[in-house]
Amino acid sequence: MNTLNDIQQARATIQGKLHRTPTISASALGEIAGVNLFLKCEMLQKTGSFKPRGAINKLAHLSEQERARGLVSASAGNHAQGLAYAARAFGAHATIVMPQDAPQAKIDAVRGYGGEIVFAESVNTMFDKMLELQREHNYTIAHPFDDPYVIAGQGTIGLEIFKDVPDAEYVFVPIGGGGLISGIAAALKWNNPNIKIIGVESVAGGAYFASVRAGKNTRVVCTQTIAGGIVCPMIGENNFPLMQEFVDDVVLVNDDELKIAIRLLLERCKVMVEGAGAAATAAIITKKIPLPKNARVVSVLSGGNVDLARLKEWL
Repeated sequence: MNTLNDIQQARATIQGKLHRTPTISASALGEIAGVNLFLKCEMLQKTGSFKPRGAINKLAHLSEQERARGLVSASAGNHAQGLAYAARAFGAHATIVMPQDAPQAKIDAVRGYGGEIVFAESVNTMFDKMLELQREHNYTIAHPFDDPYVIAGQGTIGLEIFKDVPDAEYVFVPIGGGGLISGIAAALKWNNPNIKIIGVESVAGGAYFASVRAGKNTRVVCTQTIAGGIVCPMIGENNFPLMQEFVDDVVLVNDDELKIAIRLLLERCKVMVEGAGAAATAAIITKKIPLPKNARVVSVLSGGNVDLARLKEWL
């Protein structure tokens, strides 16, 4: 992905196949942070997260032969659902490697969309297992984030944010492997170079946080967290240079901060998100970055695929 035109083409590709999700105001939460807050509601996207955007754009650019070989990927759950959904739409078979501790709700959803699951010991090993399966079966890789078509697909969210809140000053975006933020940041910065893009990672991962401090793309070992959707041991090679160019800062949130954000979003905004989906809002309300009074701020709610049993514990 090299130009804004790639993201605009992705928008045309997914149009009519997916929802155009709303951006809503959140004055009660904004008061806590002292800003004018808006929520980009990707938990209302098909499959409950932003992931089908990139998956559909990727599959649309594969040849019939590539799709016929079968697809393989790795995911903690949301890309698994998005890819399974997209694969079914294109008449392809998808095999997704998931960590064995993935939420049961996400496992059931993937199978419901027709995806086949192979379990890995953890998120730290699932990408190695993905490559092993690709070599063994000659599958076509549909990477969850390290792919130009996936990045462009996720970048369509940035186009929608710019349309809905054209005078936004800050946009907070969760970071896993970098697909979401690299696409959104590119779309927004190409439209408005003055906008500030803030990435948010979990303390249980933090590959980009570590990479910024090391001055190079750095792999980390991930630990347990309620934000499994954004815990990834590395940033993609296609994502990292875009993030270096367009992301202004990155901060970390912990599970206690995520639980506070989940409760506030549910109580004040009547919005239910998963741990990863609450990351951007958690960073805003805990004031990880000093923001000007009444700044216009957008929080990307990346997903809502929460295990209800776990949600009960968090609340």
